[in-house]
Amino acid sequence: MKTISELQAELKTFALDRDWETYHTPKNLTLALTGEVGELCELVQWKSDQEILKSNEGIKKDLAAELADIQMYLARLADILDIDLMQACQEKLQHNAEKYPVDKAKGNAKKYHEF
Repeated sequence: MKTISELQAELKTFALDRDWETYHTPKNLTLALTGEVGELCELVQWKSDQEILKSNEGIKKDLAAELADIQMYLARLADILDIDLMQACQEKLQHNAEKYPVDKAKGNAKKYHEF
């Protein structure tokens, strides 16, 4: 299994080989990421959670492809912005743990300011 750093290096090489560095700006990558999230949304639109969870292999392949596109654009964007994505996730998870302590957040979907 590759690490995020290894994926970022591979994506950078992929872009360099195609002379796409010019196009991989923060704005363009953010817009591309948003577009891929939209494509993922299209796959689940009008379906129940049960239908999505019981999707056939064709739909699962499509879902996997869109999730991969999202992950790759996110990894590329973090690399361009010089953000350690795993560190940022760890910091955000810790921040969320403080905002949503188990004793107050367990079993409900309230926002932290509603506790």
